[in-house]
Amino acid sequence: ISFCFLQAEPIRVVVTGAAGQIAYSLLYSIAKGDVFGKDQPIILILLDIPPMLPVLDGVVMELQDCALPLLREVIPTDKVEVGFKDIDAAILVGSMPRKEGMERKDLLKANVAIFKTQGAALDKYAKKTVKVLVVGNPANTNCLIASKSAPSIPKENFSCLTRLDHNRACSQVAMRCSVSSDNVKNVIIWGNHSSTQYPDVHHAKVNIQGSEVAAYDAVKDDAWFRGEFISTVQQRGAAVIKARKLSSAMSAAKAICDHMRDIWFGTKEGEFISMGVHAAGNPYGVPEDLIYSFPVQIKNKTWKIVDGLPINDFSQAKMDATAAELVEERDTAVDFLSQ
Repeated sequence: ISFCFLQAEPIRVVVTGAAGQIAYSLLYSIAKGDVFGKDQPIILILLDIPPMLPVLDGVVMELQDCALPLLREVIPTDKVEVGFKDIDAAILVGSMPRKEGMERKDLLKANVAIFKTQGAALDKYAKKTVKVLVVGNPANTNCLIASKSAPSIPKENFSCLTRLDHNRACSQVAMRCSVSSDNVKNVIIWGNHSSTQYPDVHHAKVNIQGSEVAAYDAVKDDAWFRGEFISTVQQRGAAVIKARKLSSAMSAAKAICDHMRDIWFGTKEGEFISMGVHAAGNPYGVPEDLIYSFPVQIKNKTWKIVDGLPINDFSQAKMDATAAELVEERDTAVDFLSQ
């Protein structure tokens, strides 16, 4: 008797900046099934700039050598029309990094050009159901520009990565309470993926020996939460660079996997995670035309901002400060966009 197992149709996933170090930590997890499911075949498209094509060939060889059953095909390319054709998921890691002595404004200008091009290519070539995750910095504003440049793709399909900050905050609380990080839930990153972000634990819970305790009660050190905890999470990326002389790659890749898996399969009942999404219609008074990190719950590949969380004056001031930075970034970027 022969059994015929019907396997799902492969999905097409593109990763940009595919020759870079974040992608190097990321591609194996995607190809092995950690993100889109253990029975979901994948066609991986690796997009990068022309000078990186020889490096991409090496990455392709390594992916082949992993002998992964779900990986149907790997396509290296430097052309957006190949990279974005009929894709189901886009992970935009590639961006212009900040060089020594570079003004933030110059960085924005260079990235507006990149994400305008990629947004237009998504608009033209990708499936309209594509889920787009922007990782390359400044991630929130790059995401907004990509979305504005892809008018035929729903705004809700665009998000930017603040899950790394979220995971950092989780881990800090867990270490402080001497529990593993899966015992901490519902921390929030508000705002920009920059040093103005606000890591908020007013609504977080810690599971201590089987009972759920508010994070503030578990830690019993309000000064730490309002001082050192916030600055540690805000400055963590810089601390990693100072130590490794390279930016976060392993942890960024893990956060990308968490973010995409939650979009694909949803968040757990009673839990929320942080991601940068369109602020339109948000219940927290954040200006509308921004990509801002909120607490969200996800079901059927659709996110919803968690409503009704009480916000005290301390939190409100921090949320307003990061929003102000995003408004300034947006206005500068939109000026470049119209030039």
